[in-house]
Amino acid sequence: MPEMTLEWALREHGIDPKKDVNIDTSVAFAAMSGAFIGGIGDYVSLFEPNALQLEQQGLGYVVASLGELGGVVPYTSYSARISYIENNPEIIEKFTRAIQKGIDFVHNHSDEEVAVAIMDQFPDTSKNDLTNVIKRYRAIDAWPTTTEFTEESFLHLQTIMQEAGELEETVPFDKLIYQKD
Repeated sequence: MPEMTLEWALREHGIDPKKDVNIDTSVAFAAMSGAFIGGIGDYVSLFEPNALQLEQQGLGYVVASLGELGGVVPYTSYSARISYIENNPEIIEKFTRAIQKGIDFVHNHSDEEVAVAIMDQFPDTSKNDLTNVIKRYRAIDAWPTTTEFTEESFLHLQTIMQEAGELEETVPFDKLIYQKD
């Protein structure tokens, strides 16, 4: 998905990702920072905190955010069979409330408070660096305010996938998204 979003953003800015640039997909995602530092490529697409760490080491600069350039993309989703949803509504409700509680926490707490809350997930990253990453994400409005995603964002995701050649035809929103009657 990050590569497809990159290609979409390039197209949106008049760059043909198949003709104007060479996107190397042979490097394993976990090795991308090291490959870039080693001289492979002029640009690299990284998640945080890797991008911040590269900057701090003087080995590169963040020039743009794919999260910002790509628009609202329902990148992370949770899937369950309709039978499971219908047979376990309390589990689905608790799970959804837990995710919403996390979203609310991010929106209702400072960058530093969020950094402290997630530090255990990033044992090799300092509180200061995490705080800076949170600040970057907040500056581009990276976090949704609700667990639901819109039909518009769902269609945008499919446009990105179609333009990348990974999806032949659009799936109707109401055919894939479970909605209570």
